[in-house]
Amino acid sequence: MGFEKGSLSFRMFFASRDLGPEDTDKFSASALPPLNTLAEEEVHGWVAGRHLLDRHITEETAFLGGYLRLTLTQAKKKVPASLLAAECAVEEMAVMEAEGKQYLNQQARSEIKKQVKERLLPEMPPQLKGIDFVFDQRSHMIYASATSEKQLDAFVLTLMQTTGCSAQVADPETIAEKTEQIDVQAWAPASFSGELEDGMVDGTAGREFLMWLWYSSEKRGGLAHVPEVGEIAFMVEGPLTFVMEGKGAHEITLRKGEPMLSAEARTALLSGKKLKKAKVQFVRGEEIWAFTFDADEFVFRSLKLPQTETFDRVGKFQERMVLLETFRHCFFHLFQEFIKERDASATWKKTKEAMRQWVAERPTSV
Repeated sequence: MGFEKGSLSFRMFFASRDLGPEDTDKFSASALPPLNTLAEEEVHGWVAGRHLLDRHITEETAFLGGYLRLTLTQAKKKVPASLLAAECAVEEMAVMEAEGKQYLNQQARSEIKKQVKERLLPEMPPQLKGIDFVFDQRSHMIYASATSEKQLDAFVLTLMQTTGCSAQVADPETIAEKTEQIDVQAWAPASFSGELEDGMVDGTAGREFLMWLWYSSEKRGGLAHVPEVGEIAFMVEGPLTFVMEGKGAHEITLRKGEPMLSAEARTALLSGKKLKKAKVQFVRGEEIWAFTFDADEFVFRSLKLPQTETFDRVGKFQERMVLLETFRHCFFHLFQEFIKERDASATWKKTKEAMRQWVAERPTSV
């Protein structure tokens, strides 16, 4: 399971209430149905965190190291497209030969396909997918591997139906409102190109934050003192994805060579494009948190946590959760610093001019 080992891809959510041992029976009542009940339609339900079929949910299995740790498993039977096409072709040829026909109409072919599918489906093994989640009672945050919109909707809806607890995704709007009571939707887009006025560009608070983070890492020393964490260094690295809605090539990704110093990066910035996705690092001493950040979705992909020192399952998981919470503190602190600066019109005017100068003077490798 992802939260126990390896890199993490996830979203963060604000929980409307605590999830505790009293919720165990609710998750158990909505556990994944036995797979022998599975027909064509998808079934889903909760399982304990040990594996995707761990239907035995108790307080002992639902909690790991003091953290609620469960998975929403989705199970579905499906006939592979290539197998279905081949079996349909066999049946169609048999029917044409038996009836002395050169071809079959669409209605006949559809009926054959339906019959073949019904025949093959019971023999197909179920396909399993899981959305892992951890609830941290100290911060009231949920971490869930619901990175796609479909997974996001399924997780939020099922959690609400099961427990009555709502999970509000931690995006620019909710983080700004909950931590600083700032409405980021009231901001007009800002241009970081001296060749374009503010009204000529688009953008989101997420893209502007990633641009500010990049600028701050290069021109302000890339250091921050984070409460409860200490001093960290932060930096933005390639690959870089730039975007600007409109006509033409509105999105480009720079991967090879030195994308940070490429002429293509400077050209993209001068044309009004903003950074949408990039690799980011947080560093504290010898500890490194490296991840790819999607500024539009506020999704963290392939987060590599610092090495843990314990090897038993519970101790290692607890260490990883502490390191994940440290990461959240760092990210929230930097984002809060951005939104406070962005919301102060006089300060932001100076920052925007400085960022325009930074863009105009960017060095490019030969």
